[in-house]
Amino acid sequence: MHELGIMTGVLEAVRVAAEDAGATRVTRIDLKVGEMTEAIRDALDFAFEALQELPENELMAEAGLVITMVEPKSQCLECGNVYTHDRFHMTCPECGSGITELLEGRELEISSIEVDLPDDDEDEAAEAVGSDAADVTDAEPASPEAPQDDEKEWRA
Repeated sequence: MHELGIMTGVLEAVRVAAEDAGATRVTRIDLKVGEMTEAIRDALDFAFEALQELPENELMAEAGLVITMVEPKSQCLECGNVYTHDRFHMTCPECGSGITELLEGRELEISSIEVDLPDDDEDEAAEAVGSDAADVTDAEPASPEAPQDDEKEWRA
């Protein structure tokens, strides 16, 4: 079941993007999956639901998943005809040639993600709390010796 591996990669990419954006949670993930990948929609849904429950995917615990399956589309390299087809019948319906190029149907992309971001009021409150704290960026060590292990003595 390669859908589990696919969904593991998708959730990792979504988690990184959401964390980089400062999101508090992911509410929706939109995927485009080409039929030629042979990924099965139900298996992707199952893998998503199972992986959502892992602690490292807490940000996506309540997210919805929308999968758009992309039908294969090819172009005949003999006559130039562009046509859609299923996974098994790729020959050109116009001239019968088997010399074709797949244009669509191998996609596996995260189309979009929707996230919740912290409110501006919460940011302002956090900044206000932070402004009361001592600024240690220019602080000097309390002693000339470096702190031992995790012990840190700083004075502002």
